[in-house]
Amino acid sequence: MNEKIYDTVSYELADTGTRFIALVIDGLILALITGALTVATRGAGGLSFIVGLGYYWYFWTRNAGQSPGKMAMNIRVVKVDGTPINDMDAFLRYIGYSINSVVFCLGWFWALFDENHQGWHDKIAKTYVVKAEKRKNLDL
Repeated sequence: MNEKIYDTVSYELADTGTRFIALVIDGLILALITGALTVATRGAGGLSFIVGLGYYWYFWTRNAGQSPGKMAMNIRVVKVDGTPINDMDAFLRYIGYSINSVVFCLGWFWALFDENHQGWHDKIAKTYVVKAEKRKNLDL
């Protein structure tokens, strides 16, 4: 009999306070980057959106779901099934950031009352923000 055995992983959801601090850290980093680039390019339109998209896409998809802010707070983004997010998920999640803000910031506050601490960006991309497992140093 060929039975497939699947690993099941459970994660602890990150609280909204920790998520907020991570967002502030990333916001400060992005402000420095886009500020410098805006000065260098003399205010090219749409620069902050593109830089933000690239920043989050890279870290969410190429760095185990952890932006610098999320690394500092020991949290990360995963799909609702626990798998890493892909390029399209990162794009949708970042678009969700814009939607959160445009609608009177309600998408951000949504996470305060949602049972899974999901903001609209998480709902759109089908993601959770979870506590990152601590990596052990193995001295072999």
